[in-house]
Amino acid sequence: MKSQDIRSKFLSFFEDKKHSIVPSAPMVLKDDPTLMFVNSGMAPFKEYFLGNAVPKNNRIADTQKCLRVSGKHNDLEEVGYDTYHHTLFEMLGNWSFGDYFKKEAIAWAWELLVDVYGIDKDILYVTVFEGSEEDKLPMDTEAYGLWKQFIAEDRILKGNKKDNFWEMGDQGPCGPCSEIHVDIRSAEEKAKVSGKNLVNKDHPQVVEIWNLVFMQYNRKANGSLESLPDKHIDTGMGFERLCMVLQGVQSNYDTDVFTPIIREIETITDKKYGKDTKVDVAIRVISDHVRAVAFSIADGQLPSNTGAGYVIRRILRRAVRYGFTFLDKKEPFMYRLVDVLSEKMGTAFPEMKAQKQLVENVIKEEEQSFLRTLDQGLVLLNRIVDETKGTTVSGEKAFELYDTYGFPIDLTALILSEKGLDLHEKGFNEELQKQKNRSRAASEMSTEDWTILVEDKDEGFIGYDTLEANVKLTRYRKVVSKKDGEMYQLVFNVTPFYPEGGGQVGDKGYLEDAHGDVVYILDTKKENNVIIHFTKNLPKHINESFKAVVDAKQRHRTECNHTATHLLHQALREILGTHVEQKGSAVHSKNLRFDFSHFSKLTTEELQDVENFVNARIAGKLPLIEKRNIPKEDAIADGAMSLFGEKYGDTVRAIRFGKSIELCGGTHVKNTSDIWHFKIISEGAVAAGIRRIEAITNDAVKDFYSENNNLFLEMKELLNNAQEPVKALQNLQEENTHLKKQIEALLKDKAKNIKGDLKNELQDINGIQFLAKKLDLDASGIKDVSFELGQQYDNLFLVFATENEGKALLSCYISKELVASKGLNAGQVVRELGKYIQGGGGGQPFFATAGGKNPGGIDEALGAAKKYVV
Repeated sequence: MKSQDIRSKFLSFFEDKKHSIVPSAPMVLKDDPTLMFVNSGMAPFKEYFLGNAVPKNNRIADTQKCLRVSGKHNDLEEVGYDTYHHTLFEMLGNWSFGDYFKKEAIAWAWELLVDVYGIDKDILYVTVFEGSEEDKLPMDTEAYGLWKQFIAEDRILKGNKKDNFWEMGDQGPCGPCSEIHVDIRSAEEKAKVSGKNLVNKDHPQVVEIWNLVFMQYNRKANGSLESLPDKHIDTGMGFERLCMVLQGVQSNYDTDVFTPIIREIETITDKKYGKDTKVDVAIRVISDHVRAVAFSIADGQLPSNTGAGYVIRRILRRAVRYGFTFLDKKEPFMYRLVDVLSEKMGTAFPEMKAQKQLVENVIKEEEQSFLRTLDQGLVLLNRIVDETKGTTVSGEKAFELYDTYGFPIDLTALILSEKGLDLHEKGFNEELQKQKNRSRAASEMSTEDWTILVEDKDEGFIGYDTLEANVKLTRYRKVVSKKDGEMYQLVFNVTPFYPEGGGQVGDKGYLEDAHGDVVYILDTKKENNVIIHFTKNLPKHINESFKAVVDAKQRHRTECNHTATHLLHQALREILGTHVEQKGSAVHSKNLRFDFSHFSKLTTEELQDVENFVNARIAGKLPLIEKRNIPKEDAIADGAMSLFGEKYGDTVRAIRFGKSIELCGGTHVKNTSDIWHFKIISEGAVAAGIRRIEAITNDAVKDFYSENNNLFLEMKELLNNAQEPVKALQNLQEENTHLKKQIEALLKDKAKNIKGDLKNELQDINGIQFLAKKLDLDASGIKDVSFELGQQYDNLFLVFATENEGKALLSCYISKELVASKGLNAGQVVRELGKYIQGGGGGQPFFATAGGKNPGGIDEALGAAKKYVV
């Protein structure tokens, strides 16, 4: 059975059971600070389990893209070494929100696996929760009794809390679960060892394929459990593992989910899968990682140096490193796999086809960048090796190479072993642990339980229409972190404060009670569909009403910038072409940032055209036309643009200014004339095929022109208040260019004159014409002198030094004949002599240079140069 059919049968089965089939949510979470990526099928539905939102249908099913590479659920290091863990995987799931429970979940799981998919019941095992003394929970006898209807009792196994009690996190909804395991070993192996003894023992052919979670408890901050008001079902089945079972193979990588990618890797690398263990691991790593990276980019997360972007960059670099080391690929190649991936998965996940070109461009650029890093790292590693006394390389030095330059530690260890050296792994691991501890301490946060004051599930945002409101505090909790210290999170029955989202920052403002006491709201965010207000202090009179007031000036400036991003998007598509798509934005009160897909740098004329386009719409005084809570399909049909990577509900808000129509939950000006003016500050590349414009509006533009006017007046004063300052500046530039040419000519004459003196100072040492000397020339002059002397001798060895602005420079020239006959290498010479000037460098075997910050070491370096020829 093909993978497409397996996926389709699952969704059709639950559609027949009255489930709504929903598309996969983007993998990168934007409104949940507790998770970086969707790491399980239930993550997009947390708000329903928490009771913060009501689903349109109490029964839902889907196939969800998941990523497990960080935090509690982290499979990264297992990927490639075993055959059933992945970074990105599909999780087939069905959910019930307060509707059906264990009876239906168990019966339908059995029906689908045995009756629909035709899996032999004699290769199945199930587990049930054995209970926990710690949590005072009894064994899940209800699930045990239900399973007895379908499967022999000796195949129902009792599982501990670790395996059979599923928790969302340290706090929140949780409950016992039943796992369904499959034993696909041969009959001979089964005769030797019973499958029940291998369940949850990391055996590659006895694996869990489906987990049925019975959500019936809530874990509180103190660790205790309380019953949820409604009971829920949350199931997750590993699609890749299910394909392995139904396609009769012994590895996920032997299914048609991976075989097309593996065949393409074989073609590109000229390596064969299944012949060599190290090659096999590398191919599995690459085939897995390219999926994770490609889908992340398609969902809107570009590789970067921070947060989720850093995780994606790390996954990609891990794959490149395996290709570099084990498949001999020293040039970009992973981007070529995107075509196969798009062909294979584009039907189920249309975002991959829509974003294919962008994904290829970004991956190729990242590969090229990391390969350059590897080249630089090899040079630095060679220097570390040269400085090492003995046979063991310092773990601290290796960690610096890993931490500062991104050079993989396993590659460091491999290269050292090839050179007959050992890595001090303990020292490296100690440094790594220190870094982890620092990072953990910086991000550590303790969160108390919510204190409920008023049972109110209908919290509403009213900030589109007003910046002030009388509100009631419905719940609060204290959070403590090293970064922010002690803070409080407040929730109101209604709020005019906009929560951070859609690129727009959260509102700030204050609360005032009837006694005149004021508490400042420092930020506003949304977590699991709840609007949370951050304060340093808890209001004194928590049960009374408050006047909530948004900072009107900041909100207005932010609205100007947000509306400007819509107009900018329209301008870019109009001037550059409809291939332009928004790839991210940041809307603050001071400025705006807009990322978009485009293949080249914008010209000065194009940037001016974009500015003019936006300012024409501002001058046109276009009114805001807003439609709230309309069906998404109606908004799209009306021409509204939706953004890849954004999660939209069944109903949306559409924002129109003239011909600019977008789905957007942010706040906007009532009329484009409120923006006053739009000014682009910068334009540049973010990644391959992604450009970034930074711009300002309103008061920031006024400040910009005022500052520039002051700078102009200062410049004019420096030019003696010239009537034509531009012409005066041009004259200065021309004069400067002329003087530079004169200096260059004088230096060349000086170099020619010095050449004769240098010839007289050459020493004949063992048949080599040797000279080590400090010269009063620049780098260019030294090179010229070296090469001119080199034309007259075939046995020349020169080391010259110079000092300029507190820095030292060493140059080494060796005749090519000496390089060949004596095995001398100028690059190696300057690397070693560079230690005396606290620097380093390199170059070609016959000419190389090194720079350093210690001119005081020049004499010592020149004295040490003679050892190479004596």
